[in-house]
Amino acid sequence: MPTPTTTPAHSQAVELSGRAIVLGLLIGTVMTAANTYLGLYAGMTVSASIPAAIVSMGILRGVMRRGTVLENNIVQTMASAGESVAAGIIFTVPALIISGVWTHFHYWQVTMIGLLGGVLGVLFMIPLRRTLIVNEDDKDLVYPEGVACAQVLEAGEEGGRSLIQILIAVIVGALFKAGIGVVALMRAVVEGAIRVGGTLLYFGTDVSVALLGVGVIVGLEVAALVFAGGAIGWIVSIPLYYSVNALPEGDVLDAAWDAWSGQIRYMGVGAMIIGGLWSMIRIRSGIMKGVREAFSGFRSQASAARERTDQDLPTSVSAVILVLAAVATIGLYRVITGSMTVAIVAGVVMVIAAFFFVAVSSYIVGLVGSSNNPISGMTICALIFSSVVLLLLGMTGTTGILAALGVAGVVCCAAATAGDTSQDLKTGFLLKATPWRQQVAQFIGVLLPSLIIAPILTLLHQGYGIGTGVEGSLRAPQATLFASIAQALFGGGVMPWTMIVIGMGIGVALIVADEMLRKSGSRFRAHVMPVAVGIYLPLSLSTPIFAGGLLSWGLARSLAKQGPKAVAAANHTAILISSGFIAGEAIAGIVIAVPRTAGFNLPIPLLDSNALSVAALAAVMAWIYIAAKRSAAAE
Repeated sequence: MPTPTTTPAHSQAVELSGRAIVLGLLIGTVMTAANTYLGLYAGMTVSASIPAAIVSMGILRGVMRRGTVLENNIVQTMASAGESVAAGIIFTVPALIISGVWTHFHYWQVTMIGLLGGVLGVLFMIPLRRTLIVNEDDKDLVYPEGVACAQVLEAGEEGGRSLIQILIAVIVGALFKAGIGVVALMRAVVEGAIRVGGTLLYFGTDVSVALLGVGVIVGLEVAALVFAGGAIGWIVSIPLYYSVNALPEGDVLDAAWDAWSGQIRYMGVGAMIIGGLWSMIRIRSGIMKGVREAFSGFRSQASAARERTDQDLPTSVSAVILVLAAVATIGLYRVITGSMTVAIVAGVVMVIAAFFFVAVSSYIVGLVGSSNNPISGMTICALIFSSVVLLLLGMTGTTGILAALGVAGVVCCAAATAGDTSQDLKTGFLLKATPWRQQVAQFIGVLLPSLIIAPILTLLHQGYGIGTGVEGSLRAPQATLFASIAQALFGGGVMPWTMIVIGMGIGVALIVADEMLRKSGSRFRAHVMPVAVGIYLPLSLSTPIFAGGLLSWGLARSLAKQGPKAVAAANHTAILISSGFIAGEAIAGIVIAVPRTAGFNLPIPLLDSNALSVAALAAVMAWIYIAAKRSAAAE
């Protein structure tokens, strides 16, 4: 990926200003809420960096007629910090509800898990910055989202036009969700299954502009891999399962869901485990180098005067934050477990695991981008490791589950935050920003989202249900997975080990295929984690994501002859509209949860039409395509 021409930033340029902080917190709050809903619904989140940068430019440059590129960089830095904390929490903490350990979300415990994980993710990334971000000797570390955001900030200070586009998309996304969740003009899912001999075939799609937008943003490669995982699970494995096991009488659609929820999805667990382990094995030398440099970085940060663009937070400040975080962690686990001995051990395990997985996450996102970051695989490893330690200390039952998921939650938040922090620091490096100012912005950006996620989770759980399996509930796939693992490890549940082993085999096969593709120089790769996530997700979720990826690819192909500027302009508009759809649908979903929680029976049945559902989704795709083509024609 070409490196953009950097913008010389004067040492006195406005950067960490009051307006940038306020705007960053506001946008970060919206994106945190959106990703909380999206992650529970679809098991995937999207980076807030580019949408936040575009909205920031629209407000600062288009509306207020002021602001610098470095202020916009601070805004996107804060916004992405918040959404990454949301990802870490929603992948793990709801598992405590699903497993029955909690009956409701405990505000301060949820808040502290997010805050501690986010702070550690930023803190442990600081000494890695020079090795991973500044040192460009390793040509494989491209940090694609960070480079793309820098390009947007440099070339896209176009003001009000982008802001208007994203606001319209937000409104459309909200109205689309209202047409499903307030008045049932459309169906949330269009699906069915048919008997074929002694087995069945399933087909279906969620009717969601947010999932369509996810596909546009992540692109065809990731979208195709997720869909391939869904096809492995639903189109191949479920029919094979019922060709061996008797297909029950009754509704074949129910039979398809029973096979998937009880057996087939656990192949995704096996593939995730292999994917996480392979990611760490493949980059072991880079990880060890990063860990060594991190220790030396802590020692040498204050050893010499550095230019503004190479100044991290002082070592003394980092040390104080680390001590406070460690003490708070021990206090948190003392409350969770009721034992100071276990709290100290769990706290030490968590800090060590967080440090290690921050290095892993920061390195991996440099190689393959945030979309392919195997957070789920890393969290599974952390969960199993912490569970073994806790079992050796005599922790069992619900207390053990609570302690293990608490450790996994902090580690997951740290790894997710570190990945986004790495991309943000790459953006700042290209723009000649001040690293310590970005690091301060990241700490601030972690704080507010950590304070609001618990109430959002409570509202969504009361309004829809999280991981209940009831129609219309939020599936929370990762949290459901972690609940199953924790229950099996601490004696309260059973895992379908045969399916997990089969999934491991699929993971190995994908690794072999990916290595062959890599050696052949193919642009398309067979990354394990997106396929594993696809196996673990309902196929209906993967379908609109794949449609969005195809739309993004089709746009690029149709404009290829017009040159890279036309393609870039079209892609910019498509991502802008898609980001608005995600935010609009998610915000509407959260708002609709309020009357549902109050006892109103929503949605109000009207047409509830399959045909209208598919037609509406197709119309939205056409809108993205036409708007993107017009942007390309204007270049």
